[in-house]
Amino acid sequence: MTGVRDQWAAGSSYEDFMGRWSRRLAPEFIAWLRMPGGVHWLDVGCGTGALANAVCSHAAPASVVGCDPAAPFVEFAREHSRDTRQSFVVAGVGSLPPRSGGYGSVTSLLALNFLPDPEGAVHEMRSVAAMRATVSACVWDYRDGMLFLRHFWDAAASLDSAASALDEGNRFLLCRHDALTALFCDSGLGEVNCEPIEIRTAFASFDDYWRPFLGGTGPAPSYVASLGADHRAILARKLEETLPRGPDGTIVLGARAWAVRGTVN
Repeated sequence: MTGVRDQWAAGSSYEDFMGRWSRRLAPEFIAWLRMPGGVHWLDVGCGTGALANAVCSHAAPASVVGCDPAAPFVEFAREHSRDTRQSFVVAGVGSLPPRSGGYGSVTSLLALNFLPDPEGAVHEMRSVAAMRATVSACVWDYRDGMLFLRHFWDAAASLDSAASALDEGNRFLLCRHDALTALFCDSGLGEVNCEPIEIRTAFASFDDYWRPFLGGTGPAPSYVASLGADHRAILARKLEETLPRGPDGTIVLGARAWAVRGTVN
């Protein structure tokens, strides 16, 4: 079971599973960054376009370039783009799209921990930024703060010990305050600051919670897709029994992310 690999095959499936929460988090992250208007932005690991859209809606940018190595995500972002300041390209760390004079803001929402070399990624993000630009990132607190996933992996591990190795809380040690601060400081950025951002994930019913796990895109859905039908049904029942519910059947869980920023000296 530990051979299960994260799949990133469908933009629409990702949107149902995580994109809807990315879109809720993105404006909070933009507000925290406090960037001036008229800045050229690079969105690294843009996914389905949540951050690029939030930048256009809330930060008055000169332009936003979103890049992601997953072509289905870039296609989804392009198809749903309604702002002429946006552009999206298939590219990732190792081939970040440059801009003459650099970008005033180089950022990444919920992608840094998935990169095989986060240290190299931050260095490359810095290399395409202008002098005194802001380099930033935001990641979920998978260990303690992203509760809809915490409930999922705790239930999965109670039924299958191999699931613990796939749990983002165990895999992504970067997603902690101290680790993110050290990463940005060690990259040579100045004025490094790291703070939590809190949102709520609300599900109308258990089906609203469980259905996105069946989409096969992202770590937890990839694990679910690897299970046989019987094991999948047992996991669903376990979650349905243990998730906290409101009187009307709604499931409301907190979600904490860590936001980090630094300045190019």
